[in-house]
Amino acid sequence: MTDRHVRDLIIIGGGPAGYTAALYAARANLNPLVIEGVTFGGQLMITSDVENYPGYPGGVLGPQMMQDFRAQAERFGAEYLTDDVTEVDFSERPFRVVVADDEYFARAVIVAPGASARQLGLDSERALQGRGVSYCAVCDAAFFREKNVVVVGGGDSAMEEAVFLTKFADKVTVVHRRDEFRASPIMFDRARANPKIEFLTNAVVDEVLGEEGKVTGVKIRDVNTDDTTMIEADGLFVAVGHDPNTRLFLDQLDHDQAGYLEVEPGSTLTNIAGVFAAGDVVDHTYRQAVTAAGTGAMAALDAERFLAAEEGHEATALAAPRLEAEKQTAEV
Repeated sequence: MTDRHVRDLIIIGGGPAGYTAALYAARANLNPLVIEGVTFGGQLMITSDVENYPGYPGGVLGPQMMQDFRAQAERFGAEYLTDDVTEVDFSERPFRVVVADDEYFARAVIVAPGASARQLGLDSERALQGRGVSYCAVCDAAFFREKNVVVVGGGDSAMEEAVFLTKFADKVTVVHRRDEFRASPIMFDRARANPKIEFLTNAVVDEVLGEEGKVTGVKIRDVNTDDTTMIEADGLFVAVGHDPNTRLFLDQLDHDQAGYLEVEPGSTLTNIAGVFAAGDVVDHTYRQAVTAAGTGAMAALDAERFLAAEEGHEATALAAPRLEAEKQTAEV
C-alpha cells in the first residue's frame, strides 16, 4: 500500500528521543507519524528500575517510563505505527519511508532509532537482563551498593564503568578476553590504581548464574586452558561497546567511522535539509535517557522551524498552540 498523503513529519524510532520529539512536534500541530519499531522503547525496555530521570522521585520501571512518554505524546495527537522501517529515500522531497509493502511520505523526517548495547550472546545473559545484568553503570550502579560485581570489557568504556562502580560496590572484577587492554593508558592506569578493582585476563564469561531471578555469579573460562571457575557476584555489567541503529541511513547521511550520524554542532541538522537526527544515533558519549530526550526536543524544534520557513507554518514551535491545555481551560 502506498499512502500518497504527504505528512509534515515522520519520526523514526520509539525511545526517549523519538517520543520526546513526538511530544514537541504534536504540540506544534505537526501531527507526527511515529514509526516506533517492533521493539519500541529502546534500551529502557530491558531496564528495571530507573532512578536518575527527573520527575520520578520514587523511581520507575523502564518499560513504564516509555509507556508514559508514549502516552503523553499521543495525548497531543501523535500517531504510532508499531513496525520497523525497511527502507528510506532522502534523495528528493517529499521523503519516502518504507515499512514492508507500505510507503509513507513526509516533508521532514527525524531519525531517532537509538543504539543497541553489544551483548555477550548468552541465553543466561538474556534471561537475567534487568535482574542483575546491565549495560550501563551510570544507570544501575546504585543498586549494587556494598555488593560484588563483574565488568566485561577491555576498552575505555569498561574502565570507566569499573571505576564508577567502585563508588558503590565493594569489589569490581574486570574480565577481559586478552592479556592486553584496548583502553587508553590513562584510563587503564586509573582503574588499575583503584584498590577495589581486580582484573581477570585471557578469560571470558561462559554463563551468568542466577537464583530466584537474580544474578548470583558468573562462570569464567580461561581462553588458553579452557579451565572454568565460578565467581560469586551480584551483578554483571557488559561494557563491550554499542552499535548505533543506523544501517538504513549510512548511504545517505553523513556518519563517522563507527556509524554514528553527524549533525551540525549545536543542532540536529544532518547533511540533508529536512532530515534531523537525535538520541543515541548521534551520541556515543553520554547515552542517557535524559540526554536522548533533550536531543529529541531539539530535533522537533529544528524540524518545526524548518517547516515554518516553508508555506503553511507561521507559528514557531516555541509559540505553538497548546490545544489540549486551551481545551481544558475552556471546559473549566
